[in-house]
Amino acid sequence: MPKFKYTAIDQSGKQKTGTIDAASQEDANAKISAMGLMATNVAAAGGDGPAKVKRTSSRTKSSSAKKGGGFSFGKVLKQEELTTFTRQLATLLEAGLPLLRSLEVLVRQERNLRFKGILEQISDQVKSGNSFSDGLSQHPKVFDRLYVNMIKAGEAGGVLDVVLARLAGFMEKAQKTKKKVKSAMVYPVVVVAVAVSIVALLMVVVVPKFQSIFDDMLEGAALPAPTQLVITISNFLRDNIIISFILAVCVVVGFKFLLNTSFGSKIFNWCSINLPKVGDLVRKVNIARITRTFGTLLSSGVPILQSINITKDITGNVYYANALTRVHDSVRDGESVSAPMERETVFPNMVTSMVDVGEETGKLDEMLNRIADNYDEDVDNAVAGITSIIEPVMIVFLALAVGFIVIALFLPIVEIIKQLT
Repeated sequence: MPKFKYTAIDQSGKQKTGTIDAASQEDANAKISAMGLMATNVAAAGGDGPAKVKRTSSRTKSSSAKKGGGFSFGKVLKQEELTTFTRQLATLLEAGLPLLRSLEVLVRQERNLRFKGILEQISDQVKSGNSFSDGLSQHPKVFDRLYVNMIKAGEAGGVLDVVLARLAGFMEKAQKTKKKVKSAMVYPVVVVAVAVSIVALLMVVVVPKFQSIFDDMLEGAALPAPTQLVITISNFLRDNIIISFILAVCVVVGFKFLLNTSFGSKIFNWCSINLPKVGDLVRKVNIARITRTFGTLLSSGVPILQSINITKDITGNVYYANALTRVHDSVRDGESVSAPMERETVFPNMVTSMVDVGEETGKLDEMLNRIADNYDEDVDNAVAGITSIIEPVMIVFLALAVGFIVIALFLPIVEIIKQLT
């Protein structure tokens, strides 16, 4: 089996060299990665001395990626994968590798073919003399404005490794908060799915059998109103399964379409921040996201007006976005950040007070990140509180839905028993 000499970096950033038996260069790269190392150079060790393994050009790689089935629907890259890439790139730069070599290392080990093609294009841009941020900006579906502007600030200040590490930390904390909120929604979604399945089973399978019994035993007598309602719905669902499915799909699609309109989005955003308990959680998540983003941008050297605009773009709630627009205009006109924030009802007094202190001490970025840390803890408590309330509410909902059907079916049975006695 051929031998390959390699140079790699371990998790602590130290450079290591060695030889490895492998069938091919790709096999060698895979074995080096399995050892917990990041290969920076792999060369075949022949009898005449080490010879570099011929590398395919970026065009060849890109075309082979396309031919190899790299095309897929949906997002090019998951947020977790982008975070991993950012952290790895920061580690390589901190270890002293040049940017171009670091990108080549990450391209070599990337298994997502679509993202690998993008990295190859960015690497070619850097190799041609363009800046790293210019290459990133050509792929807005993968690298958003926040990402690109932070990289641009890091390049301008000569601290790209520091900014990348800060960006990776920011993304990791944002994902952590997002997972907490999603975890709170798992239980109610499961309960609702079970409730819908049970109700559908009762309506399509159980109710028709009771209906035949009622027709035989009551001989056409009028049924109680609840029973007649359940039977009518059951007959419709059983006789119009396709229509029922189409109606359900239309409701879902219509709801999503409504959310994409400015009117529907505004209504949904208003409800999300004003519902009991849920609104408290949504407000805290929004404050944590805004302050974390704003603070990270400022600490990375992005100008304050540009930071506010970028923060506004990543805010999913139209009310917070409009508030940040007014804050931006006031700061542009010469006001401090805290003054216009105090006039906005979406920002709590504690937030505006801490922002004011941050401006007074000249440590606004640190204060914003501290606010975000506090609100991240509050999000934990809010999620726990909502979960404790949702559990009994969902159980009651399931009991009422199934209980109504059961009672409706047993009302005629009582009449039948009376007739028999």
